[in-house]
Amino acid sequence: MTESHPSSTPSEPGEPGSAGGLTVLDPPGFPGPTDAQDGAADLRTAPSAGMQDRLAGRLSDFTKLHRHTEQLARARSLAATLDTVLASGAALLGARRGVLVTRVPGGRPGQPVGLGLDRASLGALETVPPDQSLLARLLREQDRPERLHSPDLAGDPATGDRLRELATHLGLGGCYGLPLATEEDGPLAAALWFYDEPAEPTERQRELAHRYCEIAAPMLARQLEADRVQRTTEALRRGLLPDRLPQPAGLRLAARLVPAGLDRSCGSDWYDAIPLPDGTVGLTVGSVSGDGPGAGPCSAPGAAAAMGRVRAALRAYAVLEGEDPVSVLGDLELLLKTTEPARTATAVYAWVEPGERRITLAGAGHCPPVLVSRHGAEFVETSLSAPLGMLTCWEAPGVELTAERGDTLLLYTEGLARRCGPTLHAGQANLRRAAADAPRDVRIDPDRLCAHLLAVCPVPEAGPATDDLMLLAARFE
Repeated sequence: MTESHPSSTPSEPGEPGSAGGLTVLDPPGFPGPTDAQDGAADLRTAPSAGMQDRLAGRLSDFTKLHRHTEQLARARSLAATLDTVLASGAALLGARRGVLVTRVPGGRPGQPVGLGLDRASLGALETVPPDQSLLARLLREQDRPERLHSPDLAGDPATGDRLRELATHLGLGGCYGLPLATEEDGPLAAALWFYDEPAEPTERQRELAHRYCEIAAPMLARQLEADRVQRTTEALRRGLLPDRLPQPAGLRLAARLVPAGLDRSCGSDWYDAIPLPDGTVGLTVGSVSGDGPGAGPCSAPGAAAAMGRVRAALRAYAVLEGEDPVSVLGDLELLLKTTEPARTATAVYAWVEPGERRITLAGAGHCPPVLVSRHGAEFVETSLSAPLGMLTCWEAPGVELTAERGDTLLLYTEGLARRCGPTLHAGQANLRRAAADAPRDVRIDPDRLCAHLLAVCPVPEAGPATDDLMLLAARFE
């Protein structure tokens, strides 16, 4: 195993081979300024076939590097960036397989991403002890090698017993590894590329791969930061919703939430199941709009915060007067108009008596619930009403019904209905039909029914989702 460490004496800014403190070597095969000038002079004085071939090779290298960096620039997610780095590195080195890991807190390798390696192979590579791991070496803060290279992993005693054993088992020949690091962030990721036979890359291939990783590292840093912010934001957003659902006697509850990314969403949805003091349950789903008319995706964080406030208020109103859904939504509308005047919301609230299987509900501009029974599935027709906060005074009558043992009440938001069809009306019809046609063993389990409805509803070919998908199911036992 050959390790190459960076020079301990970096070039001064402005010296040849320096780029803002980062040492950049112009290897054979890449024209530096003097080299290009000498080459041009040679062409003027003594053109030859060898010189033309050399310049053609350099042009081919630059073209290849440009093509791969363009592909990397088009990657729009962390996963796409990692896949592109692996595939481009393999193409530049002439390898067929590879593995890449990002650095997680503590300096350890994270979840591996593979090229030409199945999940079992990746899992096997994760069993290499840390002191033998090539990826761990490339992720060191100190004494990090510029590259790791072994022409034959299976026959190289420096690779360690476990890695040699895996190389034989997986058919790994030569190996070439590079870190992806920046001066500001340190090591971000490490990649290993494998040949099927004992082999090593040419000098031109090595320099192409090195230059590619130098370009890829700051792009990867931006994607890692964006991914971290998105995951943190989504965790906070999910924290505004119930972490678990109550399971009162006589009622089984299940829910599904598939949030749209905050970079695309124009609103924020909620669901809730509220145990009330008298043993009854309040069920609700709803959606809060963005920051006023014409608000775009950038309004989603504000809508998510508003959703948390609205849901908390609704819980309080449900405890105070939960048996009267019209009053609960009326109070919510007054609060919204007073404290969130730029927003509107749609909502449905159902007061459920599990023992009597009695349901009283009201809706405000929301999709009608679906009652799934052994006879099929039907809409619970709530009266037409405006969303909360839209009219001077909101009011709508409540609806009462009695379910049978084994029936399931489905509450959902508009995002799910729009996922199920080209229009809102068609999507609601498709969702009802999918619930009616679900196999009996799925219908009797609210959790499986939620999963089934998300799986069977077709996704419209209209780009990434801009609405949350929300579904709450309550089955009467």
